[in-house]
Amino acid sequence: MFEKLSSAIKTITTTVNQRTLKEDDITKILTEFELALIECDIAPIIVENLVKKVKETVTGTKIDRSIDIELHLIEHLKNVVKQILNEAKSLDFFKVINEKKNSGNLFSIVFLGINGTGKTTTISKIGKLLKDNGFSVVLAAADTHRAGAIEQLTEHAERLSLKVVTQSYGADPSAVARDAVLYAKSHKIDVVLIDTAGRMQTSKNLMDEMTKIIRVIKPDLKIFVGDALMGSDAVSQAKEFSEYTDFDAAILTKIDADAKGGAALSIISVTGKPIIFLGIGQEYENLIPFDINNFVSVIFEVESGKKCLK
Repeated sequence: MFEKLSSAIKTITTTVNQRTLKEDDITKILTEFELALIECDIAPIIVENLVKKVKETVTGTKIDRSIDIELHLIEHLKNVVKQILNEAKSLDFFKVINEKKNSGNLFSIVFLGINGTGKTTTISKIGKLLKDNGFSVVLAAADTHRAGAIEQLTEHAERLSLKVVTQSYGADPSAVARDAVLYAKSHKIDVVLIDTAGRMQTSKNLMDEMTKIIRVIKPDLKIFVGDALMGSDAVSQAKEFSEYTDFDAAILTKIDADAKGGAALSIISVTGKPIIFLGIGQEYENLIPFDINNFVSVIFEVESGKKCLK
């Protein structure tokens, strides 16, 4: 996982063999590094920013001959990547839900994204996670467009012993979401998770429908679900969804199959929104919190070569 990004990062470290790093040497190396990072699905504007910061930090650096140059540069690169990741707003998922629960109010979450990203499965994973942490949960099948969507969410709900609110195909998704909220309030449920139809960010009608759901429900959280394997496409999707909905956070799926890792860095930087969870498989338990130090450790292949997210 993230092998390509890790390899790209090593490009800059293995070709430098001077004790004082001169600008000409850095520029030549970073040109190759820049191309490698773009191939790793990091948005060009992010690459430009990353390269600029590395160049400013490293050029003219004088190091003791006993210090390994590769390790010296890796530390600079790690710090720059961490800085970019830390620029996103933070979100303590369980804290914000607990605060609402303790005040006796319902917490609602709308999930957004295009078809095929694993959105419905992700909702089910979140449902199990919340249930395992002592929260009562109801699901809302507000995807009334895609054939089989209602049955898919209903099947997940049955497996997890969760209530799901549904209507027929073709029904107004906002009405389904509203019914779920009313049900949750009347039954003193803690959290309602609202599935929505997958939609391309270029489809104005469907995007308008999504904003209607948000306007009617006024959710506490809007979560974008992106597919890490889509690379730069996932980044453009996140950017468009952010502009349309101002979503609060993102979840990246299929991380276990992603050999690049650039999408995570790009989404955070382009949207300014945090990634809160990573999907690492099909099982309900295959959902882990996104941890900046973990992510950086993996792409830089530290910790004795162990892959933290495997």
